[in-house]
Amino acid sequence: MTDWILRGGEVIDGSGRPRRRADVAIAGDRIAEIGSVGRAEGAREVDVSGKIVAPGFIDVHTHDDRALFATPEMAAKASQGVTTVVTGNCGISLAPLLLDEAPPPPLDLIGDSADYRYGRFADYFAAFDRSPSALSAACLVGHSTLRVGAMNALERPANDTELAQMCERLQEALDAGAVGLSSGLAYAPAARAPPAEIETLARLLRPARALYTTHMRNEGGAVLDSLDESFAAGRAAGVPVVISHHKTIGRENFGRTAETLPVIAEAIAHQEVGLDAYPYIASSTVLNAAQAERALKVLVTWSKSAPEQAGRELSAIAADWGVSEKEAVDRLQPAGAVYWTMDEADVQRVLRFEHTMIGSDGLPHDSHPHPRLWGAFPRVLGHYCRDLGLFSLEEAVRRMTGLSATRFGLTGRGILTVGAYADVTVFDPAHVADRATFEAPMTPAAGIEHVFVNGRPVWAEGKPTGERPGRALRRQQMQAEASS
Repeated sequence: MTDWILRGGEVIDGSGRPRRRADVAIAGDRIAEIGSVGRAEGAREVDVSGKIVAPGFIDVHTHDDRALFATPEMAAKASQGVTTVVTGNCGISLAPLLLDEAPPPPLDLIGDSADYRYGRFADYFAAFDRSPSALSAACLVGHSTLRVGAMNALERPANDTELAQMCERLQEALDAGAVGLSSGLAYAPAARAPPAEIETLARLLRPARALYTTHMRNEGGAVLDSLDESFAAGRAAGVPVVISHHKTIGRENFGRTAETLPVIAEAIAHQEVGLDAYPYIASSTVLNAAQAERALKVLVTWSKSAPEQAGRELSAIAADWGVSEKEAVDRLQPAGAVYWTMDEADVQRVLRFEHTMIGSDGLPHDSHPHPRLWGAFPRVLGHYCRDLGLFSLEEAVRRMTGLSATRFGLTGRGILTVGAYADVTVFDPAHVADRATFEAPMTPAAGIEHVFVNGRPVWAEGKPTGERPGRALRRQQMQAEASS
């Protein structure tokens, strides 16, 4: 029985092929028909003439591990047309870890000690099964999370006993359905992990047909060395690698994506390598003095010790307090910040690169977040695709859907075809635009009209519907579907 008919729109199917005028019928959680769809008794019809009907967008780089429970309507993402999130990036995942003290940065970006209550990844998945969100989630295991759970001192390589414990917990997570391992080698909890530690863990991924994603050790002066380290880990373990939020940071490195992208392209010719990016010249993470010193501007996004300072520039805070910016950083701890450290030409070069997926890297628990949390996907569709013409709309959609689903093994998603899961986004190509700004970062986008997840509407008329049809996307189930 047909439940919904989206009538009269232009279908962009996520493959990169040209759009076509077609109706789309949804039955249960699947796409039932694409073409000239007849009337169906009981079906609800939506006139989408002049609109684009696309696969639901896949946010491949999120920190939504806790947000799926804390804000189950997931308005920040549903309002952008996102239907699936990949959690656990940058070495940080809520599971498998039990904490009775404050998590070390950057683990505090996604939760406090009480949120780290899943000793096994199976427990995290079970909690999501019991209390699903509006969106579906594929989950990575964080290397830093594994380290914090296994080691009593993080400023050194793991010893054999600790590494064995990390391997055991990673294996449990893979058995439970995690899609891969992530690392955040630029951050203190993982900075002293040698390549051999990553390679040992990554070898567990190959039998599971899982992947390795990395926030590399360095995105500045040593970016080429860090790319080599990342590729080497993939080769040693025989697994696919995804370079997270690829960029070159610091004024002295402006323009260097002209060096890095050919290196990535050469690696792609010899092994499985992917990358993602967000469409902004500013990054966001924990607040620290070293990053603040090299940034052109710093905006505080949250502070436990001075919460009233969220949303203000570090320079203004320091001036008000009559201290140096370094002293202000110390007084604000623990805290987060936005850093202006990139060049627009580099951002455009990475976005234009044919292998680049789109990920928001949004931080949903910041009190004054980076606008990428609410604006990344419409910004690509509106500003970079329609206004600047970096690529066709078909290509923009492919970077957000089919390419991402293929890279992460999300069977039945990312492509609009009969029999696929009914994850669908309807948007107005003339008016879609990000409206979230650094001043008002939680402003929903314009032009996203209807969003369906597993056949049920989660966003309509500019607001959440209250439906929560999201699912935990377990790797084994998706692999079984792919082979059937």
